[in-house]
Parts: sequence; structure tokens; C-alpha cells
Amino acid sequence: MSKWQERETVPDLYNLFLAAVLFLSPWLFRLTNEQGKVDLWITGAIIGIASLAAIIAYRDWEEWVNVLMGVWLIASPWLLGFPHTRAMHISIGMGAVITLLAFLDLFLHYEKRHPEEFASPGGQEGPHP
Repeated sequence: MSKWQERETVPDLYNLFLAAVLFLSPWLFRLTNEQGKVDLWITGAIIGIASLAAIIAYRDWEEWVNVLMGVWLIASPWLLGFPHTRAMHISIGMGAVITLLAFLDLFLHYEKRHPEEFASPGGQEGPHP
């Protein structure tokens, strides 16, 4: 199975798509807040680069960068001073989804590397009595 066909790359593809939407969101949603626009451009570019790197050659640090950027998107409206704007809603929503997808990808790769931790006792599949 090639690297492109692994199921674990799907969250990275979604994050890459969301990064493109973040980067284009100042134009798509006609944002007027300058701090919000710059934040979405820079964060979208960083997430896009990290997601593309994870698709090409996966490393855990790339997903942790996406987790940090997702958390940054959630906190940045208050830290940069654009609360109660359209940019805030986009930032928080996208940040939550990007963080969730990055954690999902980390879990999927961890599970693949440590299958014995997720195996049923006795080697049987199904519910435990």
C-alpha cells in the first residue's frame, strides 16, 4: 500500500484543505479586521505547510504543530484583539476542527505503531464479557 493510500493521511488532507480555506477566508468572507486577516493568513500558511509535510513524510511533530496552531486559532481573537467579529467565529471554528483532526491523526499513527495496546485479551475480537 503506497503512502498516498493509507487511511491515516486523510486527516492531513482535510487539514490541508482547511488551511487553504483559512488562507482564502479574508476574501471569501469579506473580513475587515486587519489583525484577524493577518492571523488567518499566517496560521493558514503554517498549517498548510505542516499538513503537506505530513502527507509527504509523516512525523509526529508535524501534527503537534497543527495542534498548536489550532489552539492558537481558538485563543487568538482575544490575544490579538478581534473578539466579536466574523474573523473570530472563523478562527474558533476552524481551530477546533484542525485541532481535532490533528489529534485524530496522532491517535491513528500511535495505534498503528502499538497494536498490542489496543488488542483484546486472549486475541479475540468483540465485546468483553
